[in-house]
Amino acid sequence: MELGLKNRIALVTGAGSQKGYGKGIALALAHEGCDVIVADIDLVGCQQTAKEIQTLGRQALAVKVDITQSAQVKAMVKTALAKFGRIDVLVNNAGGMTGPKLFAEKSEEEYQRDIDLNLKGAINCTKAVLDSMLANKYGKIISIASIGARKGVAHAATYNAAKAGIVGFTQSLAIELAPSGINVNSIAPGLGLTNFGGGAPPPDLLKASLARIPTRRTTTPQDVANAVVFLASDVSSDIVGQNLGVDGGESVI
Repeated sequence: MELGLKNRIALVTGAGSQKGYGKGIALALAHEGCDVIVADIDLVGCQQTAKEIQTLGRQALAVKVDITQSAQVKAMVKTALAKFGRIDVLVNNAGGMTGPKLFAEKSEEEYQRDIDLNLKGAINCTKAVLDSMLANKYGKIISIASIGARKGVAHAATYNAAKAGIVGFTQSLAIELAPSGINVNSIAPGLGLTNFGGGAPPPDLLKASLARIPTRRTTTPQDVANAVVFLASDVSSDIVGQNLGVDGGESVI
């Protein structure tokens, strides 16, 4: 099936980690024919991901950016537009959590960081690319939420609140932008063994988690990347404002 992604320009945030969803997303888009702007606060990681994209025969641009800082985000988009002329696909993947902790024990600085990194950052990036997409009357905006946006998870209240905010932002923005040829959707991954939160969960917690996931396995970067490629493609043009669960069925139990 032709997905319509050949020669599209994609911007993927949080693609510097060599064990995260972002790298998997960036490489999957490149496999489908996209040139990719690889953005992360970790420039060395960005450059490594960009090199792998170039080995696939696609162009890549590595950009260091703190997505919580709107001035840096605007500069990143300006650099990307100067090189490629447009941005067709935005994947708001960058995120993180200050650490698993009871809300009563979290400082204001910690919970503000959770909100800024996971919600404000996605809003900053979306705002920065929007003028270009509106001018072209085309765009795909895909934000990575979390299973925590769909069900309560202890020790992650402010992270989950921010991810739930991503879902609400997605739904409202989708209604605004669909008439302009821009599709906006989000993806809610389940438990993954990335560097998120400092690494893999303790063995006992991982065992308990796997026991309740219907597929009895964790969500991989490729699982998430496959969903992103679908939502970024032309075959998903009638899918608007949805939050797609990629979690092995955990969210339905």
